Amino acid sequence: MHRVFMAKQAISTTHRDIIKQIKERNFAPVYLLMGDESYYIDRISEYIADNILPESERDFNQQIIYCTKETHVADIINFARKYPMMSEYQVLIVKEAQNLLKIDELSIYAKNPLKTTILVICYKNGSIDSRKKLVTTIEEVGVVFESKKLREGMLPSFISDYVKRKNISIDQQATMMLVEYIGSDLNRIASELDKLALALPLGFNQINAAIIEKNIGISKEFNNPELRTALINRDVYKANQIINYFEANPKTNPLVVTMSMLFNFFSNMMLAYYAPDKSPRGLMEQLELRLDWQLKDYTKAMRVYSAMKTMQIIDKLRETDGKLKGIRKGNLTDGDIMRELIYFILH
Repeated sequence: MHRVFMAKQAISTTHRDIIKQIKERNFAPVYLLMGDESYYIDRISEYIADNILPESERDFNQQIIYCTKETHVADIINFARKYPMMSEYQVLIVKEAQNLLKIDELSIYAKNPLKTTILVICYKNGSIDSRKKLVTTIEEVGVVFESKKLREGMLPSFISDYVKRKNISIDQQATMMLVEYIGSDLNRIASELDKLALALPLGFNQINAAIIEKNIGISKEFNNPELRTALINRDVYKANQIINYFEANPKTNPLVVTMSMLFNFFSNMMLAYYAPDKSPRGLMEQLELRLDWQLKDYTKAMRVYSAMKTMQIIDKLRETDGKLKGIRKGNLTDGDIMRELIYFILH
C-alpha cells in the first residue's frame, strides 16, 4: 500500500508508523510525502501541523506555503534556513509541491538540513522518480513516504478500520453501498463516515443500509451492490428492476459508476480463473482482498459464469461503454442499452 524510507531507522509501512514516531517526539528534519492517494498525505501533514509545536508558538514558528508555478524553490530554502523564535523547532509545510517547476533543487537544502527546522513537502497526484536527487537525498536524512491509491478490494477494510476508531461498526451491505457509490476517494469516504457517525440514533452504534439511505440518498434496495447480487443469483426480474430505477434516478445512480463496478467485478473474476492457487487464501491474494466475506461473491459467481462467458461479458461491457458514449447508439436510450447488457449477461 505504501512505501516509506526512514533514515537510520527501521523501515515503516504505514502512515501510522510515521505518526507514532512524531507522537514520540522522534522527528525527521525533512518529510517528503508523495503519491496518488492524498488522504494519507493530508493526515500526516495535518498531524505535524497540529502536534509538533504548542499553539502558542505556531504564529511565529509555523509556516505553510501553497505552491504555484510562480513559487521559487529559493524562497522555500530561505524559509527553511531560518531559526525558530523562542522555540526548539520551526515547522515549514510545503503544500501542492507538484506545482514547483524546479523541485529537485530542494535537494540543495536536504543535503544539509537545519536540525531546528522540520520541513514537510506534500507532493500530490503522482510521485517523484525515486532516482531523482531530491528523493535519494531525503532518504539519507529524513522520511520519504509514497501513498498509492487503494485497490477496490482494500476499501472495505479501510472503512471497517475507520469506523472502529470511532468505536462504532458498519455492516457489509452498508460498506459495499459506500464503496460502489463513492469509489476509492478516501477523503470523501472519511467525510461521509463522519457524517453517518453523527447521524446515528442515540444508543445505536452500527451504520447500516437504512442509515445510509436516509442520510446519503443511496437506495438500500436499488444500488450497484444489489445489482451485482442479482446477476450472481441470475435474478432477471430484480436486475431489471434496478436498471429501471437507475434510469429513473440518473443523478444518484450515474451509469459510469455502474459500468465501472461491472467491469471491475468481471475483470477480477478473470483474474481468479487464472490464479495459480485457487484456494480461498490463493484467490484473496490474487484479487488483493482483505476480508473473507469479499471473496464470497466471486466464488459464487464462478459457479454461475464460466471463464469463456466471463470473457464474453467483458467484451460486451466494452461495447456497451462505447454505446453509452454515443458509438453506434442509434435511437437507443441509456436504459435500453443497459437492459440489453443485462440480458446478455444473464442469458
